[in-house]
Amino acid sequence: MRKFTLYLMALLLAFYVNNMEAQEETNESKTTLKMLESAKEKITTQEKEALKKEVENINQRLQNGTISKEEASILKEEAAKKRALNIENRIAIIDNKIKLAERNGDNVLELDTLNYSSQIEIGFGGRDGDEERVFGIRFKENPERRKVIYDRRTYSDFFLAVGLNNAIIDGQSLEDTPYRVGGSRFFELGWQWRTRVFKNTNFLRLNYGVSFQFNGLKPKGNQYFVAGDDGQTELQEFEFDLRKSKLRMDNLVFPLHLEFGPSRIKESANKIRYSLRNQFRFGIGGYGGFNLGTRQKLKYNRNGERVKDKLKRGYNTSGFVYGLSAYAGFDGVLLYAKYDLNPIFKDALVEQRNISLGLRFDL
Repeated sequence: MRKFTLYLMALLLAFYVNNMEAQEETNESKTTLKMLESAKEKITTQEKEALKKEVENINQRLQNGTISKEEASILKEEAAKKRALNIENRIAIIDNKIKLAERNGDNVLELDTLNYSSQIEIGFGGRDGDEERVFGIRFKENPERRKVIYDRRTYSDFFLAVGLNNAIIDGQSLEDTPYRVGGSRFFELGWQWRTRVFKNTNFLRLNYGVSFQFNGLKPKGNQYFVAGDDGQTELQEFEFDLRKSKLRMDNLVFPLHLEFGPSRIKESANKIRYSLRNQFRFGIGGYGGFNLGTRQKLKYNRNGERVKDKLKRGYNTSGFVYGLSAYAGFDGVLLYAKYDLNPIFKDALVEQRNISLGLRFDL
């Protein structure tokens, strides 16, 4: 009797578990069907919104005079037909998925796993963080696909600049500068963002970012920089024959420019982009930031021995740097100029301001 009771309880438990699993599968199937029905409504809304943006762009081109009324009418008609076909085809895909779900529940085989939350990869071992590996197969969560932005207003890229560096000294012309024109150079590298100012035209852009500046000055003759106790930094004659004398100032700055210039429009079914490739542009603005450090490098011969000194001191250079800058050119190659409004040395009897001219490359 006891064995019969245990056997009956086991049968009831198995029936209960099977019933619960069936109920869960039914609920999951119903959830899938609801999601698919909701997707059909979203498709229509999405395509209508895309059509609205396309029509706005066509109207803007008509106002700008780049197309005629007849061309605008044809473009609108083509856009409407395209969006209508998109709705029809995409809904047909959803209808087929609904039929599959009704016939098979959630047990539908898919060739492409990129659109779903998980994927299968070959792996070995046991558990590893959030990933579970079973019999050499790893079940891994797949990151969500990036949504395509229809109209990007901000672009970013890396840039670097190189060229000649020098200083403008009060009461002296640039020709009388005590620094070597060819030997004094600058180098700059950073990251920039370019944001369109107006909604429907890319002619004016705001260019901003962060960069490192390295400004070098090589004195003429056998001179080097000396920071005196009175807070003055000046050039003095070195006691040995110098093979090299160079002062370098390292700055962290935040440039900001207004950028002007035409661009080419690239349109597709789901996005619109503005390209500056092979286009002329120029920018004017400025920068502000901080001096990270100043160092002087000296190379000379002493008693027949080659000596190299690297002196990292303040040299009374300005801690806060700011100035004006501008660039102009085609595509990613531009002529670049910058001028520090702050003096190189603080409290100097004769003020000097750094000036640079070179090439800038937007990569």
